[in-house]
Amino acid sequence: MLDRLSSSLKEAVRKIVTSKRIDKRTVDELVRDLQRALIQADVKISIVKELSNRVRERALKEKLVLNPREHVIKVLYEELIGILGKSVDIPLTKQKILMVGLHGSGKTSSCAKLARYFQKKGLKPAVICADVYRPAASDQLKQLCSQISVPFFDSNSCGKKDVIEIVKAGVKEFARYDVQIIDTAGRHALESDMIDELRRISAELSPEQRLLVLDAAIGQQASRQAKAFDEAIGITGIIITKMDGTAKGGGALSAVEETGSGIAFLGTGEKLDDFERFEPDRFVSRLLGMGDIKTLIELADERLDKEELETTLRGKFTLNDLYAQLEALRKMGPFKKLIQMLPLGGLDLNIDDALYQVTEDKLKRFRVIMDSMTEEERNEPKIIDGSRLRRIATGSGTTTAEVKELLKYHRMMQRMIKSFSSTRGRGKIPTMRGIPLKMMKNLK
Repeated sequence: MLDRLSSSLKEAVRKIVTSKRIDKRTVDELVRDLQRALIQADVKISIVKELSNRVRERALKEKLVLNPREHVIKVLYEELIGILGKSVDIPLTKQKILMVGLHGSGKTSSCAKLARYFQKKGLKPAVICADVYRPAASDQLKQLCSQISVPFFDSNSCGKKDVIEIVKAGVKEFARYDVQIIDTAGRHALESDMIDELRRISAELSPEQRLLVLDAAIGQQASRQAKAFDEAIGITGIIITKMDGTAKGGGALSAVEETGSGIAFLGTGEKLDDFERFEPDRFVSRLLGMGDIKTLIELADERLDKEELETTLRGKFTLNDLYAQLEALRKMGPFKKLIQMLPLGGLDLNIDDALYQVTEDKLKRFRVIMDSMTEEERNEPKIIDGSRLRRIATGSGTTTAEVKELLKYHRMMQRMIKSFSSTRGRGKIPTMRGIPLKMMKNLK
């Protein structure tokens, strides 16, 4: 998510951490780096200017509670949260949710992702397609719902063509379900007939939530669209999609804040599970490289059963444990995403892209390699020297490079699990107060 912005902000933080002293010159350099990063992310210049002034003012004039470096980082953290505005909490209760947005915004897939979100929370969602203009939309949504076994209703389900009649029939059909998600027709632009139809549907349903779906690529134009939809039906929250594929996400996030509307969810990828609640503090923490332990813990609780969770989090960590834990952690999502949720600075890890790719083939090769090791080597991998390395490679029919890769995985995961385990008991996201500087010095 916003990789370029995150890299720029981490570099700015690194400069603060490694500075010999914090003075006006150092703060001014931070502000220039901040301005450059935010403008490249398409954040409105007036917002960038206002933010820069607040960071400079607070960094130089506020009474210090932390040491100077940590104080400046804390100011940056808090001010970045400030430009993102408030998040919207969608309750886990019985409700009707009206989904609106322009064509191409990702609205249809967001309906399925939202249904998946509620499903994982233990609720029973159902989806109603009220788009009678684009048959492909109904077919796409029906297919997505079938993947997650969520009930689906459209014009073909009731033999009606009028949008209001379809919606009424769908709501009646799914009355026993906890969450009814209604997908409406999108347009290529804000048109009067579209707005009128949305008003009629909203008036008929009286939905508890009216969520606007915006494509992150529209950048600062998000503000205009959000205002128009809000004036029409009174939106209660916003979903920003495609955060993984654009440099303009910063513009969309900050533009939405200007409207006074809160962001409810972010779409972070193509898969149905690539969907997360938006919480400004967690979001900024990840941007700055401080991790997001709270979300990582929620993922573990959500996707692993009790036995897998205990195996993954226990202190003992042999190569045999590694194999079981890799299989468990793969269920939680891509390693790259998981690792970004950890405050890795203090772990001094040099993680390349290859380490993110844990495939079935690699797991099989790892098992063969481990079968060629002695029990002592599996329990104490540190004893594996050059001669043992060659023996293991020969015995497993692999190369010494592949054996080294397994050992590299082991070292990385050992550190990762240790960090995860020590934080889980507290169940809290790390705060800025008292951040150890050694954790920030090696931000990746």
